[in-house]
Amino acid sequence: MKSVMKFVASIALMGAMQLAVADVAPDVLVKSTADEVLAIVKKDKDIQAGDQKKIFALAEEKILPNFDFDRVSRMVLGKNWSRASKEQQDAFQKEFRSLMLRTYATALGKYRNQTINYKPLRAEPSDKEVTVKTEIVQPGGQPIAVDYSLEKTGEAWKVYDIVIEGVSLVTNYRGQFSNEIRQSGMDGLIQKLADKNAGSAK
Repeated sequence: MKSVMKFVASIALMGAMQLAVADVAPDVLVKSTADEVLAIVKKDKDIQAGDQKKIFALAEEKILPNFDFDRVSRMVLGKNWSRASKEQQDAFQKEFRSLMLRTYATALGKYRNQTINYKPLRAEPSDKEVTVKTEIVQPGGQPIAVDYSLEKTGEAWKVYDIVIEGVSLVTNYRGQFSNEIRQSGMDGLIQKLADKNAGSAK
């Protein structure tokens, strides 16, 4: 998967993760909140200039609160989740959350002039899980299909996966983490994530 696909898809994902409202359809939620986040980026010269403090603050406020880290953590670790101790699970979630923060903060910092087209939502009012289909349009490039998987948890819709051109980010992480666990164990994976997160903070 090309890096440009990852970062423009991450930009679109900002909208899907903004504060969820119970009676708002998930596709409406994605569009309205994506528009809000991208409008902030477009207007903030500091963010466009690479102000890390502002970029991370925006990602922390607008993205992470509505990402279902518990479900995603279980999905990306697969059978390794149940094999891990409670301490390992907690440590992994902490580092994985930091990884996600870095990923979306980086995407925000690279945003330029991408736009998002939204496809009609095909879902029933009673559905607890839906897929919101969008298309990222970038100047001089081919459109990129991006699908968001959301679930309704209590009164809120939360994102638990994103599929770019048919490739699931959860599946990609699962493969990477599984390989690392086979080579270095669960503690090795956690340490590797911690080292990467610490390095990016310098």
